[in-house]
Amino acid sequence: MKNSSRSHRWSRGARGARSRGLRAPVTLLVPALLAVAFLLMPLIGILARTSWSDLGTHLSSPGVTEALKLSLLVSFWALGLSLVLGVPLAWLLARVDFPGKALVRSLVLLPMVLPPTVGGVALLLGFGRRGLLGPWLEDTFGITLPFHTSGAVVAATFVAMPFLVISLEGALGGLRPRYEETAASLGASPFRVFLTVTLPMVAPGLVAGAALTWARALGEFGATITFAGNLPGTTQTLPLQVYLLLQNSPEAATSVSLLLLAIAMAVLVALRGRWTGGGTRSVSVRRTEDSGTDESRADESDEPAPADAPKSPSPAESWALHAEVSGFTELTVDAAPGTTIAVVGENGAGKTTLLRALLGLTPRARAALRLGDQDVTDLAPHRRGVAWVPQDGALFPHLTALANTAYGLRAQGVARAEARREAQAWLDRLGVGRLAQRRPGQLSGGQAQRVALARALAARPRLLLLDEPLAALDQTTRARVRHTLRTHLDGFGGVCLIVTHDPVEAVSLADRVLVLDGGRALQDAPPAEVTRHPRSPWVARMLGRNAWPGEAGADGLALPGGGRIVAAEQLPAGRRALAIIAPESVSVHRDRPGGSPRNTWPGTVREITATGSRLRVLIGSPDAPDLVAEITPQAAAELRLAEGVAVWSSVKATEVTLVPL
Repeated sequence: MKNSSRSHRWSRGARGARSRGLRAPVTLLVPALLAVAFLLMPLIGILARTSWSDLGTHLSSPGVTEALKLSLLVSFWALGLSLVLGVPLAWLLARVDFPGKALVRSLVLLPMVLPPTVGGVALLLGFGRRGLLGPWLEDTFGITLPFHTSGAVVAATFVAMPFLVISLEGALGGLRPRYEETAASLGASPFRVFLTVTLPMVAPGLVAGAALTWARALGEFGATITFAGNLPGTTQTLPLQVYLLLQNSPEAATSVSLLLLAIAMAVLVALRGRWTGGGTRSVSVRRTEDSGTDESRADESDEPAPADAPKSPSPAESWALHAEVSGFTELTVDAAPGTTIAVVGENGAGKTTLLRALLGLTPRARAALRLGDQDVTDLAPHRRGVAWVPQDGALFPHLTALANTAYGLRAQGVARAEARREAQAWLDRLGVGRLAQRRPGQLSGGQAQRVALARALAARPRLLLLDEPLAALDQTTRARVRHTLRTHLDGFGGVCLIVTHDPVEAVSLADRVLVLDGGRALQDAPPAEVTRHPRSPWVARMLGRNAWPGEAGADGLALPGGGRIVAAEQLPAGRRALAIIAPESVSVHRDRPGGSPRNTWPGTVREITATGSRLRVLIGSPDAPDLVAEITPQAAAELRLAEGVAVWSSVKATEVTLVPL
């Protein structure tokens, strides 16, 4: 009852908000209504003046029928020519930076703002018999454009193609390059990526642009009559027929105008706002109305791989990794086959740049890369054998899970049936085989990540790059997918790099942890070593430890703010180091402690959070950096801890570890 009442209040408030949103100032409403009336009046005029009883007679007359057939022929040829020329041009404008790009875009827009008759004159001077290219076309190929149907096609293409280019360029600009880059990492050539990923994903923009292009070509008049002339059966299209009928039979001209108006309105209604972006759907939606499946519900039923699921095959080949990366990120990475390396570091440390350098996808850094016995440095991304799984998986939304997984195999020339069999086997290994026919929008986060991993492994890569593959998952699903990932990495014959901010992933999945800072390797060691002696304050805090940088002195570490921490171990005086303190080694008191602790600081409780069965208490102090203590709930209750309570913290000198930097 309470929920129902709340829902009713929300609905009533939403209706109120919508009604308030419809109220417009009179100073804006009146001109807007006048604008609508201004645009509507000519259309009403056509409808009012149409002789409905003679409509069939007018439209079926020989001249109109011939002009209509010619208009359809010209408009479809113009559409085909616009697709052949305009699609590559739109891709070039959307994806490539080159000198004079602004000028080229202006040239594309020019026919839209140029008076059609001026466009016809320009075409005549360019392609006419006395134009710049006209004599050459006539002498070399025997082609004469003016006063020929081909001239009408050229004129219609000139004025209509900009609609296709602009619409498709906008769609390409809104498409994240990550999908195309992922396809390239699976072995697809640039042309295959364009045909199988780019075009299907921008299909709404392409269809909208094509429809507008065809409609504009169908209604072209000024450039056609100026450049191609007005020859019945040759260049006299339907708009030109209307022009002639106005002189001899105005009623018939009105009927033909009504036909053109109906075609134009049908195109605009069919587009339903796609020209302006109103009809575009997001490809990253995790819920579909058809399936009724949302992420939270699907995650609840997301099962780990069954115990009897087929395991990853033992690698028939193995590939060691040697990479020398230069540029923004500078480091050398060597790893034996089967090694998994966790790449960690704070934002901007160069983690993603490292992965993209190995893929060959960034100008910021270059990798001299050897996989096994082959130097792949100068190979294109799709020929390197380096598979990439971005953070969101980047599953192609227009393909099923099975088709996604088979994509890399098909790109490498594997027959469709064999590729699908192998893809199904990989989906079964990762416990999502039953979802093979679902599209990405019908998968939960955990399921999508498994499909993305299956797709990468099925592509038979030599190097596997995972960019925070579990970051978007909830804790329960993350644990399941982590276990599955560990199982299948054990059977991988190449090297795997995993970018992560999760210490559990770094420790449980990796054989080594590579710590980056400012594009440089700060530490490269086994997880246990990094856990015991982290050489980065960020990594230490990621691992849940307190980390204070300072300068070694006689009895410990001098802190930058003037404080000091006493440690049992000693380092050479003046050396930069980190003082590492485990949260469970910090004691919390309400009064100043006595006895053996060498390090004591007054402070205030700033935050209390639960971690499993224990509490983490953040203590701010004017005499030392912020300190995290881990205590039991019983101890917190006895101390009556709460945010803002004054406390003392203490750490024994023997609990302080100094790590040289």
